[in-house]
Amino acid sequence: MAKDLDTAVAGGETERLEGFSRRAPRSWGQWGATWKVRGCPRGIPGRSRGGSVQDSPGEAAKEPERAPEHCLATFAGGQHFFEYLLVVSLKKKRSGEDYEPTITYQFPKRENLLRGQQEEEERLLSAIPLFCFPDGNEWAPLTEYPRETFSFVLTNVDGSRKIGYCRRLLPAGRGPRLPKVYCIISCIGCFGLFSKILDEVEKRHQISMAVIYPFMQGLREAAFPAPGKTVTLKSFIPDSGTEFISLTRPLDSHLEHVDFSSLLRCLSFEQILQLFASAVLERRIIFLADGLSTLSQCIHAAAALLYPFSWAHTYIPVVPESLLATVCCPTPFMVGVQMRFLQEVLDSPMEEVLLVNLCEGTFLMSVGDEKDILPPKLQDDILESLSQGIDEQQTPEQINEHVSGPFVQFFVKTVGHYASYIRWEANGQGRFQERAFYKALPSKANRRFVKKFVKTQLFSLFIQEAEKSKNPPAGYFQRKIREYEEQKKQKKSKGKSVK
Repeated sequence: MAKDLDTAVAGGETERLEGFSRRAPRSWGQWGATWKVRGCPRGIPGRSRGGSVQDSPGEAAKEPERAPEHCLATFAGGQHFFEYLLVVSLKKKRSGEDYEPTITYQFPKRENLLRGQQEEEERLLSAIPLFCFPDGNEWAPLTEYPRETFSFVLTNVDGSRKIGYCRRLLPAGRGPRLPKVYCIISCIGCFGLFSKILDEVEKRHQISMAVIYPFMQGLREAAFPAPGKTVTLKSFIPDSGTEFISLTRPLDSHLEHVDFSSLLRCLSFEQILQLFASAVLERRIIFLADGLSTLSQCIHAAAALLYPFSWAHTYIPVVPESLLATVCCPTPFMVGVQMRFLQEVLDSPMEEVLLVNLCEGTFLMSVGDEKDILPPKLQDDILESLSQGIDEQQTPEQINEHVSGPFVQFFVKTVGHYASYIRWEANGQGRFQERAFYKALPSKANRRFVKKFVKTQLFSLFIQEAEKSKNPPAGYFQRKIREYEEQKKQKKSKGKSVK
């Protein structure tokens, strides 16, 4: 395809597509030169639109040589918690009645930066406000507004990522006022932990901005804990005295960036299975919901079902209003759109898209073959595991494991034998034997599925990484493969003893 246009979309992909044009806020111009994330939106001129707002901006996935085992990296611990704490407020434009989001507080202030570092920081900071307020420019002072927690991700051209953890609320005070956003920028994917940090920031801001500084300074000086470990911060609050705040990471870190609860509330197990099937074949998926939090959490959850594979296409949990034409993109994407823009989405030219209404728990559009993509026996296995029930007393970590486990097991059964079909050359380079790999599966239905799946970028990125080393990292997926192989051996030995 001829290529003639660079585009930059937070939480999406950077790609050039013939015939696509866009207009976006002026601040995007320089940011797009460095902080690019793949996407192909024709820009739509910014439109003002009324209505209340509700929850979350977008996350990104670039097409790097190899992304980590989901679109967010996992961390062993030791690095800093965050890079910036920002407050983004709405300021009235000089002309007209519209407001534009502006950074009104930044910690820390960076000084003595080299010219290149300063330019990169300016590009990054100029992009962030749009994703703190992705729902348009038309606002009015409010007396009530529901607190919202959401996230977005910016992906650099080199594949590095910066995640924005946001809390949007009305500041303390009397009378009508405009919401503001506390935004923590970090390279670390751990949503539960940063939600707790935002709780502490919000509590201190009710007293004074000056009270936030010592807390964030202490957090910045603390080392990010390893999985299963805790870091304790000492913090003084006027009239309350000294507090000790404990921040603990889950022992199993591969799901610490996700919460499946929202997805379970919005969709049935059968619908989640069809959503998974569409994502596995890298189709175009649009989520619709009223709230930013719902969009953010459900898209993170949908992408997490692909573990240990990484969604490597356009990925925007909440599409800013000025970039709604992303839904016209002819390449794969996974995006979230607020329900008030439903008509714009329906009026857009789209092909083979799964349009998911999270408010009603329905598919407004689909390809029609979603129930036939996965092998029938394995579909039954997933549904049986999911339907065993979720106890209301279970922790979020236990719920995550209950939902994720059957999908991990699906990949174990279909592609878990991949390592046996990498031929190693004398120079240490691996060569994957694709044909022999899928022919090794005894089930015809499984072979048909895997023959398609090996052509996806999901699998290609995964196998490229596997070809680099004979000894893959001893992660969760590898552990599940070993357990499955051991179960097959035991079952085989029992069968022999019975004979």
